[in-house]
Amino acid sequence: MAMSKSTNTYNRLNWEEADFPVLCQTCLGDNPYIRMTKDKFGKECKICSRPFTVFRWCPGARMRFKKTEICQTCCRLKNVCQTCLLDLEYGLPIQVRDAALKVQDKLPKSDVNREYFLQNADSQLEKSESPFTTGGGKSQAASDLLMKLARTTPYYKRNRPHICSFWVKGQCKRGEECPYRHEKPTDPDDPLSDQNIKDRYYGTDDPVADKLLRRASALPQLEAPEDRSITTLYIGNLGEKITEKDLKDHFYQYGEIRNISLVKGQSCGFIQYTTRAAAEVAAEKTFNKLVINGRRLVVKWGKSQGQIASMDAEKMNAEQKAGTSQPVPGLPQTLPVPSEELQQNFFNLGEQVTAPIGGPVPFFYSPGGSFTPQEPPVPGVGPLPPGVQPLQQRAFYPSQDPTRMGSFEKPF
Repeated sequence: MAMSKSTNTYNRLNWEEADFPVLCQTCLGDNPYIRMTKDKFGKECKICSRPFTVFRWCPGARMRFKKTEICQTCCRLKNVCQTCLLDLEYGLPIQVRDAALKVQDKLPKSDVNREYFLQNADSQLEKSESPFTTGGGKSQAASDLLMKLARTTPYYKRNRPHICSFWVKGQCKRGEECPYRHEKPTDPDDPLSDQNIKDRYYGTDDPVADKLLRRASALPQLEAPEDRSITTLYIGNLGEKITEKDLKDHFYQYGEIRNISLVKGQSCGFIQYTTRAAAEVAAEKTFNKLVINGRRLVVKWGKSQGQIASMDAEKMNAEQKAGTSQPVPGLPQTLPVPSEELQQNFFNLGEQVTAPIGGPVPFFYSPGGSFTPQEPPVPGVGPLPPGVQPLQQRAFYPSQDPTRMGSFEKPF
């Protein structure tokens, strides 16, 4: 008697067949010419225990080979990668994502209930346009916690080879040709060394998620400055692709913008709002969670003009004390001391008096018509015209002699 057709097809009805895996960018690697091996119904899914198509590949040079661990039905229910089981949109564990979005896990864990639930999920995934409608990962709005902890760039360090157990024992003889890492293993008491794939998928007792949640609770807060006149925000890590229009398209939603200026050389910019309230809202909504064109930007408060002037003055004083201040170019230098030959010149003889070099002596013109020095006269000066007081003079060139230009009182 021939075997019933339904007996053979029922067991294979819900087995997963796929032409390409569902992977995150980190697990896929940076090689655009990657090659994969495909094993149809090669292993059982580690969550639902149903056979599925297994893919195996090497993500890059000096990296370990990776393979898919769960079926595509289970990965679409949670919107996770088939290999690392991290969220495809944020790169975070399921426990962190569900805690931030306040999503409750409704996937049953018993064998009978799980099989019935997955059969209904398969039919829903085939009818729906989006494969992530039942998972809740993309259907929910992003929260502040996810924006702060989300990874925006691939983390290829996760694809490194495992530690060589022979090297740990001191018995590895392959040296540099060994494909495994020759490093000291982590502490066995470290909770990160004991990770379970089911705990990560169901979001319970995940040590990586606990570490990220503790980090989120210790994140710094951006405090607003006391000066209410400051309405400027500093935007850093702009790069070359982010333009003024990109910043304006994002920041205009928080209030009216007065000015946007970019400093290309330092890869930063400044956004000035018309009101302080708009600047506070923008700082609160964008601090540690602003991503534009795939780049995470740094948001800080700007400084007032008074603070900038005081900082410049302190810097100048410190340079003057340290003797590192540079002379201002273009200013005239101090005149050199005249030589003895110049001092014995014909134009410097007679009434010319030489004195040690000092600062310029101010003279005041009196109502009587004579110039009066501010300092007492120098003793030992030669005869002067009547009514003229002796002057304390310094060494100067002939053209700078005040006595030869009639700087004494002449009798009427």
